[in-house]
Amino acid sequence: MLKVHGFAVSNYHNMVRMALMEKGAAFETVEVFPNQNEDYLARSPMGKVPCLETPEGFIAETSVILEYIEDAVPGPKFLPSDAYGRARVRQAMKMIELYIELPARRLFPGVLFGGANPEQTVREVEPVLRRGVAALARTLDCRAGVMGDALTLADFMAVFSFPLAGMVAKKVYGWNMAAEVPGLEATLEGLGARPTAKQLSDESRAGMADFLARLKSRA
Repeated sequence: MLKVHGFAVSNYHNMVRMALMEKGAAFETVEVFPNQNEDYLARSPMGKVPCLETPEGFIAETSVILEYIEDAVPGPKFLPSDAYGRARVRQAMKMIELYIELPARRLFPGVLFGGANPEQTVREVEPVLRRGVAALARTLDCRAGVMGDALTLADFMAVFSFPLAGMVAKKVYGWNMAAEVPGLEATLEGLGARPTAKQLSDESRAGMADFLARLKSRA
């Protein structure tokens, strides 16, 4: 059986779990936090979460795991059947990660984790987010999903990236990020209402207090 190694507060962990749940796949979760222990580095070479334990071995990096699930796990397909359509979904995934999730993550300490964000970081992140949002406004096709009416791998990334990044943008810059991408707010609302996304979001909220306590104990 597939095993997802990670923890409930991790949005990347939840992207992978949502894909498996939407496939209707049986899987187990193994709680683990990012670390540099040699035994974990043998599974996830950068020590990050999630990693996926398969019958053949371990796979790391979320986008790679999502594509493995698409290729190897029976159930609904989350990439279009044509090469161009698949490339468009992959492009959206990469753009969401590089220009929304990762820049916003630099400000998580001061927004989500009770710390403070250096002014230089605040200044550096804003133009990256604004360019990313503008680019995605030209790229996404927000309907039932962010790339049209079909549910795709890009939706699993979007539903666990944009709300967090939007929280950062609103608190730090007073900016409603999603409003600048046509249809995105309604699409995210619909995706977030799916039973799989609701379950994972509830689990993430329930685990936040323990996660913050863990961070404080390590500070």
